[in-house]
Amino acid sequence: MTAQGQAKKTSYSAVATVAEARALADEMVSVMSELITVIEQETELVRAGKLREGMALGPNKTELSRHYVAVVGRLKASQPFMKQSVPELLGTLHRHHDTFRAMLQVNLTVLATAHAISEKIVRGVNAEIQRKNIPSTYTASGRRAAPGGRHLTPLAVSRTL
Repeated sequence: MTAQGQAKKTSYSAVATVAEARALADEMVSVMSELITVIEQETELVRAGKLREGMALGPNKTELSRHYVAVVGRLKASQPFMKQSVPELLGTLHRHHDTFRAMLQVNLTVLATAHAISEKIVRGVNAEIQRKNIPSTYTASGRRAAPGGRHLTPLAVSRTL
């Protein structure tokens, strides 16, 4: 893709009237609210160990995230006009965004915890498999011998739930 094609994809049109600014702010609040709803659902499902149901929210979350990024881009392009024309609206959006960011942080923490736990489980299973497959041998000095690579058994994990 050419640099000109990339510039067209990432350029956003700025609002030119107060009515457009208010409509953009409403759209931003709406998309954040929808995204928070999906994120809260995902967080609760993952906390409850219902990973499959949580993963099912992925496509909706992705689409809402794309919409969110597009609206943020348009807000950035419109910021000079909005600062001058409707500064109270920007303040309201910042407060909503702070709440949104806090909810997102909770979600990310829950997902990171679930990832760490699942990784620990897989590593534990792998260690147990390797321990059972490695012969217990000792060197001439009475120390335990390091196993060779030929004794290690690969672990296959299916990512399909």
